[in-house]
Amino acid sequence: MIGAILAFAVHVQVAWVDLQVVGYILMIAGAVGIILGIILIATRRNRTVTTSRGYVDPATGERVQRSTVDRDDPYV
Repeated sequence: MIGAILAFAVHVQVAWVDLQVVGYILMIAGAVGIILGIILIATRRNRTVTTSRGYVDPATGERVQRSTVDRDDPYV
C-alpha cells in the first residue's frame, strides 16, 4: 500500500532517491511476501506422527495395540 502511494500519488522530487522506483520496489516486495505466505500456508503438512506398537499382555495373553502421537508443535 505504501509502495502504491509512493509510486502513484506522491509527486515530490528528492535529489538522492527516486520515490517512484522505491514505490515499485515496495509493491513487488509486498506481492512476493503475499505469494510466499500463501505457498507456506498451502503446503503446510500435518506434523502428526502416529506410532503403533503391539505387545502381548502377560496376564490375559491378548495382543494389545498402543499408539503414541508425537507433534512438533505443541499448539496443533
